[in-house]
Amino acid sequence: MTEFSRFNSIQVTISPDLVHAVLNRPDVKNAIDLTMVNELHELCAHLEAEPKVLIISGAGGTFASGADIRQLRQRGRKEALEGINTRIFQRIANLPMPVIAAVDGYALGGGAELAYAADFRIASSTAKFGNPEVGLGILAGAGATWRLLELVGEPVAKQVLLAGRILDAADALALGLVSEVHEPEALIPAANDLAAKILKNDPGALMATKRVLAAPRSAHPQVDLDEQAVLFEAPAKFARMDAFLERKKK
Repeated sequence: MTEFSRFNSIQVTISPDLVHAVLNRPDVKNAIDLTMVNELHELCAHLEAEPKVLIISGAGGTFASGADIRQLRQRGRKEALEGINTRIFQRIANLPMPVIAAVDGYALGGGAELAYAADFRIASSTAKFGNPEVGLGILAGAGATWRLLELVGEPVAKQVLLAGRILDAADALALGLVSEVHEPEALIPAANDLAAKILKNDPGALMATKRVLAAPRSAHPQVDLDEQAVLFEAPAKFARMDAFLERKKK
């Protein structure tokens, strides 16, 4: 029994250094509703207090088909300005430790924007990314208009956001939107392998690097120097460098 066992839309597995969150509304292709958003906020609060690598995947051969249209239809100006999905995706992007999106099947609309907010995206051979929001009379307002632009460049982003282009796994790999493609049954093992590679590194250095990567261009190089000044005096630096030097002697 864990603090997340009462969740209705996400299955959470916790290990000492890693959390795996499975979006679990397969009957509606893991559409992101307010319950899921609230549960993701609770999970983020846990990971902000106890930083761990996070893997996000979807149940039933789909990552997430987008925001729940039944709820989205009822939202108006007030809800738009509240940024319901925007704020949770930004919180996920800002988590202290790296986030891996393991995308199987469709990642559409808000589902794609959730994947764009991750630090790493790996995909199954069935993965498809798209943002069909303009066909529903809205825009992709939870990060796609700037995250996708940064990830794949303006021409492709406009094809996806304005002309409804769907990026399959091969497209996503060629464009650098994903770093790996695997058969569906190998996707989660691959995500765990990637997490293991990340976790070989020092957590303090990982978190500092994430903060520096997220800093605006105007903050550099001072932000790099400030973070490095802390790391240079951290016990982990001495322990890891001493171990490296000992290995070099052999």
